[in-house]
Amino acid sequence: MSTDLVTSPTRPGRPPARRRRRPLLRLLVGALALGLVGVLALAGLAAWFWSQADISNLGQLSFANQLKIPPVLEPRVDEAGRKVFDLRLQQGTSELLAGKPTQTWGANGTYLGPTIRATLGDQVAMQVTNRLPEPTTIHWHGMHLPAAADGGPHQLIQPGSTWSPSWRIDQPAATLWYHPHPHGATEDHVYRGVAGLFLLDDPEAGALPLPDRYGVDDIPVILQDKRFTADGVLDFGQSPFSPIGRLGEQILINGTHDPHLNIGHQRVRLRLLNASTARVYHLGFADDRPFELIGTDGGLLERPLLTTRVPLSPGERVEILAEFRPGERVVLRSFPPDLGLDGFQGRFAGADDSFDLLQVRAGPRLTPSPPVPDRLVRHQQLDQAEAASTRRLELNGSSRINGLRMDLGRIDQTGTVGTTEVWEVANRSGNPHNFHIHGVQFKVVQYAGGAPPPGLAGWKDTVFIPPGGTVRLLVQLPGYADAAVPYMFHCHLLQHEDNGMMGQFVVVQHGQPPGNLPSREHRG
Repeated sequence: MSTDLVTSPTRPGRPPARRRRRPLLRLLVGALALGLVGVLALAGLAAWFWSQADISNLGQLSFANQLKIPPVLEPRVDEAGRKVFDLRLQQGTSELLAGKPTQTWGANGTYLGPTIRATLGDQVAMQVTNRLPEPTTIHWHGMHLPAAADGGPHQLIQPGSTWSPSWRIDQPAATLWYHPHPHGATEDHVYRGVAGLFLLDDPEAGALPLPDRYGVDDIPVILQDKRFTADGVLDFGQSPFSPIGRLGEQILINGTHDPHLNIGHQRVRLRLLNASTARVYHLGFADDRPFELIGTDGGLLERPLLTTRVPLSPGERVEILAEFRPGERVVLRSFPPDLGLDGFQGRFAGADDSFDLLQVRAGPRLTPSPPVPDRLVRHQQLDQAEAASTRRLELNGSSRINGLRMDLGRIDQTGTVGTTEVWEVANRSGNPHNFHIHGVQFKVVQYAGGAPPPGLAGWKDTVFIPPGGTVRLLVQLPGYADAAVPYMFHCHLLQHEDNGMMGQFVVVQHGQPPGNLPSREHRG
């Protein structure tokens, strides 16, 4: 048989099929090789990010710098008897790291702001002048006040303008704070440095034998983490794998890097504020000494709680009492926090991080302090059975609540003035969140399916919610009705807030419909 009969005919000028397959095979092998190189490069990049994500400064600090204490802002009294506080928001240069000037923002200075102090019953007025290059706001975090005075994103202060809210202090002694809240830019404005404490006093708390000399045995401790470039410039970058936002490797306390605190009293009260934009701290002392937790966001507890650790997510505050012996040096430390994440996500969210924060240096002779009282203050009792309604909110991804991104022209919830409600807030995402409600303090009545831990027994305005967790909150709505000016509720991981994980509620008189807001869609 002729071999011509078993040879496939070919068209003139076209190579046989076997020869045609060779270039295709070479292309396929090349593509696979390039893909393998890409995968290995990505794996190498991920491994590099992994190696850089574990942050610790343990053993690296010398505690060379004396802790700065923010000054108390003295008010003037106007003809109406109001205490008037003047705040000037400004930019400037600060030396946050030794020998390295940094461009920063502050209030009445170039970084942070003064401590404001008022007493139950005071009528206060604020004169907030914006000398920054951008519109901003000042929110009075944790304060009971009318929505128009709250300082949320609707109360923008244009550059060169002054905002003048006024209200009456009608809540118990507490450690509150103030910070910017412009929609879509809160993280950057807080990160640049605008923040300060707002301390409230009342006769019941003032009668207790607790340390109360500001800056002496009653110490403000404002915690912030920062990233810096090699020449000391604030670094606004972050890891692409971070599920919570910007995390810094340098810790500032009251704007002081590498700080120590000299004390002359046996017992010291520390008012701790997490003013970071995303980082969660887990606070205790390096020698594991016990301390008394005496207050949370909304004020003193009913009884002190003896403990060795307290978690603190962004926006939260605690007050603790720690006892010291003459001549000793003790370090306040942040231990790796439990964020409810797996090992990979947790590493990029700060779950493996540990920091020495502040060295306490006791003098050779310490002034004796009275014993800590067994009882502190009485709390108003709220009854779940009498709640007017139950609201259910879901935190979705890193930018939505109940499936919606923030819209400044949309009212999401409406409540009746002065009523008590149950809010069930479920974290349906794989990210950690924390939840803040403006204008109120609430009680946590259920946490992650069970009773709340003892550290959540006090009044709160911000609460951490791990992935998959649900909290049940008993919320007393504000006593101020305004159908057209809303309060906010949002995640206080500020990148999530800026991304749109925020909603609005108005408080109305019984039977009153909500008003209309100008439509201002979130963009970003």
